[in-house]
Amino acid sequence: MLFDTHVHLNDDAFNDDLEEVIARAKENDVTRMAVVGFNEETINRALELAEQYDFIYLIVGWHPTDAITFTPEKLEWLRELASLRELASHPKVVALGEMGLDYHWDTSPKETQFEVFRQQIRLAKEVNLPIVIHNREATEDVVRILQEENAAEVGGIMHCFGETVEVMQACLDMNFYISFGGTVTFKNAKLPKIAAEMAPLDRILIETDAPYLAPHPNRGKRNEPGYVKLVADKLAELKELKYEEIASHTTENAKRLFRIE
Repeated sequence: MLFDTHVHLNDDAFNDDLEEVIARAKENDVTRMAVVGFNEETINRALELAEQYDFIYLIVGWHPTDAITFTPEKLEWLRELASLRELASHPKVVALGEMGLDYHWDTSPKETQFEVFRQQIRLAKEVNLPIVIHNREATEDVVRILQEENAAEVGGIMHCFGETVEVMQACLDMNFYISFGGTVTFKNAKLPKIAAEMAPLDRILIETDAPYLAPHPNRGKRNEPGYVKLVADKLAELKELKYEEIASHTTENAKRLFRIE
């Protein structure tokens, strides 16, 4: 019934109890998950999970904090681009990402992040897949690059959205879906709540980003996909709808974006 559209089940945090985590997710109405691989190690683990479980789908790409690894000056760049292009044809791959810009950790120069971001958008347009956007303290540049690269051709997901309504509208205008995670349940997180109230029902998604950003009342603990139900409950409260309505809309939205029958 629920689709966790962004989860890192391939993280080491789940090495010891993966089966129990999946069982708890099923107990909490989660019927589908999109596992994100953002470097060679996590992509390989995500592929293993997708082949093991029929309800797991794949999102693959390069995280902006790892952009320095894939600079055009390195011979690996062409190999990695070719590898991602090949992965895009995998039947379980439903999007490219998470890609974007991250000015918080500052592990890669901005110009390098720009180039890696642009190259992935261009590849997504080539292979006709939506993209998943990571944005941390870089909103203006993220929106600018999406517009300059005409990302509206493929659209995608604004992952873990927490920006203004004006930014949300700019993203909606580019055919992006707005995804809400644990932050929408945080007591002092005003922007995600306002955005959730205003977002159109046919363009909202839910996610956990597990093992990160666990929703209230589990904030500070390891997040897991079963907690996406808490996000759905909060969205239902904010939009004054029944839980079942939010579950239905967000799952159908995800299936439509990811082209899942």
